Amino acid sequence: MKNVTLTFTCLLLAFMLASCSQGAPAEGANAAVSAVPVKGQSAVKDDASEQNILNVAINSKDHSTLVAGVQAAGLEDVLVNAGPLTVFAPNNDAFAKLPEGALDELLKPENKDKLARIIKYHASPGSYSTEMLKDGTNLYMATGHYVKVERNGEEIRVGGAKILGTVKASNGIVHVVDTVLLPPD
Repeated sequence: MKNVTLTFTCLLLAFMLASCSQGAPAEGANAAVSAVPVKGQSAVKDDASEQNILNVAINSKDHSTLVAGVQAAGLEDVLVNAGPLTVFAPNNDAFAKLPEGALDELLKPENKDKLARIIKYHASPGSYSTEMLKDGTNLYMATGHYVKVERNGEEIRVGGAKILGTVKASNGIVHVVDTVLLPPD
């Protein structure tokens, strides 16, 4: 009986506190709220925790082109969510290997969906260390396609892109690759 009384008292107190601010909002309060753009988790700054996938890319001088693509495609929040996620992150040299003008074309607002599809083709749900990437494995990507893993000694290729290095993130793993993966169709 004491638990029921305590629960009822807590609920009553919560309703009373919630009703305290039932008055009209202060003048200009709505204007201040609506003037602030709504941002997702990517806007949260946290210097104390282990870096998430987006922060790993942002803090790498070799991934400025990838970061520009992620931002143009509006995928920042995907890379900061809890995950786990494995990202095969093309470095700037990989983007430089694309045909002349291809990157500029992809970064145009009218090509946002195409760019997003290409970037998602570099992400696989789950956290896959290099030890887990076995030769002949078909790895499921965020686009719904599969890419083949090839191992030759210590060299690992995913969809033909060579893994150059690996960085652990709070929400998954980033494998730096030397080639931009292009999804079929």
